[in-house]
Amino acid sequence: MTTWHHVPSRPRVESVTDESLWSRTRRAAYDEIATVAMDLFLDKGFDATTIDDIAAAAGISRRSFFRYFGTKEDLVIGHLVADGAGLRAALEQRPDSEDAWTALLRAFLALDDPSMPRERMLKVSSMVYGTPSLRARSAEKHLGWYEELVPEVRRRLTAGGDAGPYPELRARSIVAAAIACLDAAGEEWTRAGGKPALGKLLTAAFTAVAPTG
Repeated sequence: MTTWHHVPSRPRVESVTDESLWSRTRRAAYDEIATVAMDLFLDKGFDATTIDDIAAAAGISRRSFFRYFGTKEDLVIGHLVADGAGLRAALEQRPDSEDAWTALLRAFLALDDPSMPRERMLKVSSMVYGTPSLRARSAEKHLGWYEELVPEVRRRLTAGGDAGPYPELRARSIVAAAIACLDAAGEEWTRAGGKPALGKLLTAAFTAVAPTG
């Protein structure tokens, strides 16, 4: 599991003050609802918690809930969309001397956020891996990472003379393998009760597929 967070895009210059205030207010409300919902999920269970339960606990209407979240699953893994942009930025910052696979691993490692207490993170991770609808939604959100990561992976392959006759296919295959490694490492970390560190397991997963430099 990762806990990377969205950074709002920069608003138009002529409305920076108003847009910034609106963004901060919306972000605060979003975070508050998500926190309330997560507490309910961990206490009652994901499937047993209804949207009406969340709205009541957060002090909002059901209609207001849908202004922030499209589904109940988005409360748990909605951040994955923004994580793709963060990963792309981290990948683009890796030195050109690194091959695409090594750069992807180090970009993943650089964005892991240890701010959530381990015990809570374990509970959240167990909930995700143990709930079919969350697993499915997570896989769906990860598809968005392809558009973020493939262009940079393809650029590195081409620059290194390793693109082959099907550069797009090769780049997409590498990204798919990296996402699979992340998922496998997260599941193993959860099964092992949070030990060893997620970063160590992720490195082991990447190395199992191909050695990294």
